[in-house]
Amino acid sequence: MLITRRSTLRAGAAAAATLALPHVARAQGARPSVTVAVQKISNTNTLDVLREQSNVGERIFFSSMWEGLIGRNWRGNLERIPLLATDWRRVDEQTVELTLRQGVKFHNGEEMTADDVVFTFSREKMFGDTEPKNRTTIRADGLGLFTVRPGKELPPQVPASARNAWPDLIAVEAVDRYTVRFVNGSPDVTLEGRLSRYGSNITSRKGWEDAPSYLDWARKPITTGPYMVESFVPDTRLVLVAFDDYWGGRPPLERVTFVEVPEVASRVNGLLSGEFQFACDVPPDLIPEIERNAAFEVQGGTILNHRITVFDKNNAQLADPRVRRALTHAIDRQAIVDALWAGRTVVPAGLQWPYYDDMFIADWTVPAYDPALAAQLLKDAGYKGDPIVYRLLNNYYTNQNATAQVLVEMWKAVGANVQIEMKENWGQILEPGPTRAIRDWSNSAPFNDPVSSLVAQHGPNGGQQQWGEYSNDELNRLCEVLETSTDRAARRAAFARALEIAEREDPAYTVLHQNATFTAKPKSIQWKAAPAFAMDFGPGAIAV
Repeated sequence: MLITRRSTLRAGAAAAATLALPHVARAQGARPSVTVAVQKISNTNTLDVLREQSNVGERIFFSSMWEGLIGRNWRGNLERIPLLATDWRRVDEQTVELTLRQGVKFHNGEEMTADDVVFTFSREKMFGDTEPKNRTTIRADGLGLFTVRPGKELPPQVPASARNAWPDLIAVEAVDRYTVRFVNGSPDVTLEGRLSRYGSNITSRKGWEDAPSYLDWARKPITTGPYMVESFVPDTRLVLVAFDDYWGGRPPLERVTFVEVPEVASRVNGLLSGEFQFACDVPPDLIPEIERNAAFEVQGGTILNHRITVFDKNNAQLADPRVRRALTHAIDRQAIVDALWAGRTVVPAGLQWPYYDDMFIADWTVPAYDPALAAQLLKDAGYKGDPIVYRLLNNYYTNQNATAQVLVEMWKAVGANVQIEMKENWGQILEPGPTRAIRDWSNSAPFNDPVSSLVAQHGPNGGQQQWGEYSNDELNRLCEVLETSTDRAARRAAFARALEIAEREDPAYTVLHQNATFTAKPKSIQWKAAPAFAMDFGPGAIAV
């Protein structure tokens, strides 16, 4: 397959070498437009930032459509920056007050006010019938969050995602037209981080109320970003058009079109022929091939996302933690990085990043590559060689198929009979049943604290536990400490112990490597890749 891909790419490169620089659509006197080839536009066929909590969603949503009160600096190191709020202050350990940016317009022309912020975090729009953990502390004067009005029916994934992001938010109050106050039911040192993460982005109350149904709104949400939705054809294309009343200045592009092109060779050959201006998710082995043409370059590198393999501990073959431990020790992670990623990424210190600052556990490591120990653990567990199913999507992640094949061989070498089953979508991957055992996933850090990654994804409100794949009582108690304690030392100790449980004692997952993303483009387009999946096309980000 690799030879076929290379042959196809070389043919495209040879043809492109005879062309002028790739064409960028531009009418007389108009701004340019660009087309971006992506592996996938949306897993849910919606543009709802709460429904589409994914890597592919991050790519299209941020710095283009959706904005929050506090932002992340895509052109820097992802540090927090003022966005729809100009400043914020702590009132106490449970409360943050924010001053809204005045004059911000939604895509429907309405001005953003505190009423829109309160509505965004309401039951009607976000939380549904879910309850905060600290239900007894609800304030009598809380606005919006506990007001229930007849309205659109939310898909269950939306309130589940909302409550995962905000497990104990009890009120959002409009202090005045341009001031809002977020009140938590318990102390939380991460409130500012939660405000900056995806899912906390602001939508127009009127835009929601004017939409005939949830799906109508979710496929054309009314937001504040530099581009607004012109058209969306699920599984095919998304067209964003410039919003010239954008508070941050005139957008530099007339249109941004995202086209779904699942095969990497087709993405790259479309780039080389001028059909696309950007080709996303380029595997590292193809970078030299692309850059042999002097008109093109590939940008990108490691990002705040780790590729992981996830275990269903309720599977009969994986119920004994020694089997899962064996699978973690059978993996030569550095070999995967060297062979499939050309050394362009790294094996990290478990599910964490130095970005965590004083919460980073510097002396932690992923389980050691130790085939002898892995084989002994399988023997001690009484594993008899029964099949263990590995559900797999077709290269949803870069190098996913190749990585899976390598893993299966490594597991086979220690005596584990792991068998790949190809699936078409995430619904099939997550479908409960006796064959659900191993699957792929990734984990991001949307803000600089383990609450944003280990707790959010693998804790009691996270997907793995909500889907019934995993639970551990001690881990869940530690997650509570991380979410409610203000004692930095206690929080750090809780995180260290949580890593020990989730990665070694009772494995929920195992980290394979830090993720990296690479985007190919013509050198004639001045644009810099963010250290994230997000693609920034806002004012000042791109010149053609």
